[in-house]
Amino acid sequence: MLKTFDELTVYQLYQILKLRSAIFVLEQQCLYQDMDDKDQQCYHLMIFEDNQLAAYTRLLPAGLSFKEVSIGRVITNQAFRGRGLARKIMQQSIEACYELFGKQPIRIGAQLYLKDFYGSLGFIQQGEMYLEDDIPHIEMLLAV
Repeated sequence: MLKTFDELTVYQLYQILKLRSAIFVLEQQCLYQDMDDKDQQCYHLMIFEDNQLAAYTRLLPAGLSFKEVSIGRVITNQAFRGRGLARKIMQQSIEACYELFGKQPIRIGAQLYLKDFYGSLGFIQQGEMYLEDDIPHIEMLLAV
């Protein structure tokens, strides 16, 4: 399910913010402001199972986080891990980016431990490792 910020229901927005907080703040123990005023300009891709948000990404237009189109806030609910949802939502996100923004390169800021996963989707590391919230990250680019 793909929606703009204005199309999200209150329930969907609540589920998104709840899951992002559970993963990024609690599970990864990162104290940061998740709501960064970019959501309003993004598309939100959601996979619901059993009326719960199972996986989520946000799709950012070029110039919002990077000069290229970007996919961010990639998460899979702990209760739904091990079912291939991360790959499924990333494949859907790539296709949605092409449909929404035209076929152009997509840049992501990936946690270093996920380099091989994103590499299997065609993303290639760009630049050196950097720390974001004390977690090693790398930029990766999916060329067209």
